[in-house]
Amino acid sequence: MTTPKKLPARPVMLPLSMAIAAVLATAAPMAKAQSLVELYESARAYDAAYQSAKLQYDANLARADQAKAGLLPTAGISAGATRTAFENTAPVIDRSFNTQNATLNLSQPLYRPGNWATYEQAAKQVEQSQAQLETANQDLIVRTSQAYFDVLAAQDTLTFVRAQKIATAEQLASAKRNFEVGTSTITDTREAQARYDLVISQEIAAENDLRVKKLALDTLVGKTEAQPKPLQVPVNLPPLEPADVSTWVQQSEAVHPNIRLAQSGLEIADLEVKKAEAGHKPTVDLQASYNVTRNPSGTATTIPPFAFRTNTTSVGVVLNVPLFAGFSTQNHVRETLSLRDKAQSDLEGARRTVAQATRAAYFGVQSGQGQVKALEAAELSSQSALDANKLGYQVGVRINIDVLNSQSQLFQTKRDLAKARYDVLLGDLKLRQANGTLTPEDLQKINALLSTQPVSSATPAAPVVTAAAAAAPVAPPAPSTAAAPATAQAEAAVRSWAAAWAAKDAASYLAAYSPDFVPPGRTSRPAWEKQRRSRIERQGNIEINIENLQVSVNGDQATATFTQSYKSRATSSTGRKQLQLKNTAGRWLIVNETSL
Repeated sequence: MTTPKKLPARPVMLPLSMAIAAVLATAAPMAKAQSLVELYESARAYDAAYQSAKLQYDANLARADQAKAGLLPTAGISAGATRTAFENTAPVIDRSFNTQNATLNLSQPLYRPGNWATYEQAAKQVEQSQAQLETANQDLIVRTSQAYFDVLAAQDTLTFVRAQKIATAEQLASAKRNFEVGTSTITDTREAQARYDLVISQEIAAENDLRVKKLALDTLVGKTEAQPKPLQVPVNLPPLEPADVSTWVQQSEAVHPNIRLAQSGLEIADLEVKKAEAGHKPTVDLQASYNVTRNPSGTATTIPPFAFRTNTTSVGVVLNVPLFAGFSTQNHVRETLSLRDKAQSDLEGARRTVAQATRAAYFGVQSGQGQVKALEAAELSSQSALDANKLGYQVGVRINIDVLNSQSQLFQTKRDLAKARYDVLLGDLKLRQANGTLTPEDLQKINALLSTQPVSSATPAAPVVTAAAAAAPVAPPAPSTAAAPATAQAEAAVRSWAAAWAAKDAASYLAAYSPDFVPPGRTSRPAWEKQRRSRIERQGNIEINIENLQVSVNGDQATATFTQSYKSRATSSTGRKQLQLKNTAGRWLIVNETSL
């Protein structure tokens, strides 16, 4: 009988949550963090592009008011003084005299169709200016949110890289210790050293990326060292409402600034046609004048000279009828008709562009939400794989590179998950921008998801492996249920099963069922799997929505009850379903499936 070889004690390795906590705990105190709404307000008062659009809007309002002048009366006054030297040789008369006069003129348009069309165009131009300002404001909201989440994503990347550096350093210390006592080869040490050096380079790149992202945010909001608040933990992303792409497209028809801008352009073009046609029509104006002429020393014909004053008042209606202008008016009408047709085409193009952008943004958010759920399940699976590899390394059935690869996969998954959550929130804003309903109030929903503390990215202290820790007995890694609450893991297993179904990934879908699962009826397990695989793969797009998910756990048994909505090319259905799950080797697998 062979006595198993006793393995030397290995240093205790920090789990991921403790590694990240070590990074955050060593950070220097940070300045007060700002919310997304606060930074948006700062950007609104500082951003040059938005201020330029705002000033252009004010100028357009003043320009539109100028069009009223064509309908309002005009008044003017003129005055003059002259001195006249008069000579007449027969009979001889030499006389000089002064003349003083003042005239008040008034004019009121009575019928000028061209002026009235210009006034109506001014009202449409105000609507255009407002739509252009709304576009600039929505663009500022998205640019601020993009810079905000870019900083958070860069901070997360740096935090995870530094936590990975701690974990890799511990793995390197463990490899060196095992090599010293002769239980491993130098290969383990060199692999761990190579991975540690790689993480150092990644840390340098992450620090620079964070520096650049912070600079971009500071430049946008006009603050120095702006510090955005991170998302709360756990993160509860809001659902996509309304959950119908057609509703989003219909909303854009009435409110999107670009469609309103094109609609106003068409109406202005119609009025321009009326202005051109007015060139054939007569105009009627009311005119009045009052003139005062004073001769203090008489005139050449007043003998003897004496002073006198003449007052003249005239009131009348002036009619102008155009007869021929060298075909200018006819050609102008033809030009405006073509421009009106162009404006109609521009409006139709704007509608199509907005509808396409809205649909693309909607499906982008929908895909992002599914990606978040899949990455949440992948995070749990990666944590389980890391725990299993650590345990295998402790008992000698796994090598050092397996643990290092599992660590890298877990940290990469966490980075991808954090980025996917930011993309969903930003995608929701871009969806509202795409259909024209984005307002500053939409930022309040994101503000409600933010924490009150800033994310720290200070450099952590290097990990220290003490002699006492190296000599301590090794505790086996906790099962995967300790990495997260059992309820959360069971819920993640259900959502991962639904995601595989929606993605038509038959292999992953069938892998979610336990070997103990008994198909309904008298169908054998192989026949049932063949039938399910065929049904899944031959369908077109599949949509699976799970709502009101409730999970209860009792030991290694769990019950999940939820409302399932299924939609495919051939059919759609909604109903309550219940899954019985069992924790088998760290995985929650389906043992029973019942439609309620």
